[in-house]
Amino acid sequence: MIATQTSARFTVYSDALELRTADRTQFIDITQWVGESLRRSGIGSGLAQVQVLHTTASILVNENEPLLLNDFKAMLERLAPENGVYEHDDMGRREGGVAEERPNGRAHARALIGGPSTVISVLDGRAVLGRWQSVFLLELDGPRDRRVCLTVMGHEIT
Repeated sequence: MIATQTSARFTVYSDALELRTADRTQFIDITQWVGESLRRSGIGSGLAQVQVLHTTASILVNENEPLLLNDFKAMLERLAPENGVYEHDDMGRREGGVAEERPNGRAHARALIGGPSTVISVLDGRAVLGRWQSVFLLELDGPRDRRVCLTVMGHEIT
């Protein structure tokens, strides 16, 4: 699939999603929100970046299948166990640590796996995703209030 647009105006559009997560570790499918934001943007072709503004959460693209998501949670537990020892959790040693901050070294370690953002191609005003792909906010230290930003750059629909 090849598409070229040369006569359309280049535009940058931003949107934000604010939500409260419910669980300590939670996969939240935000694909529908991404699609709605893309439609509102008026951009026909370009790139969309989805970014979470927190260091204990990630954005990722994968399949929304419950057994697979359970496998991912089990993998995260093996890699950065809940009962592991994390220097980040020692508030007495940490520079700039806040006394009321909850211990979340494991959440930071788990966030390394997914990263804070992903970039998705936009074509005909829609996210270019494979048949089984969904966009997720991965909560790693919930429940918490979270903010996800979407920035779309591209050519307007003509």
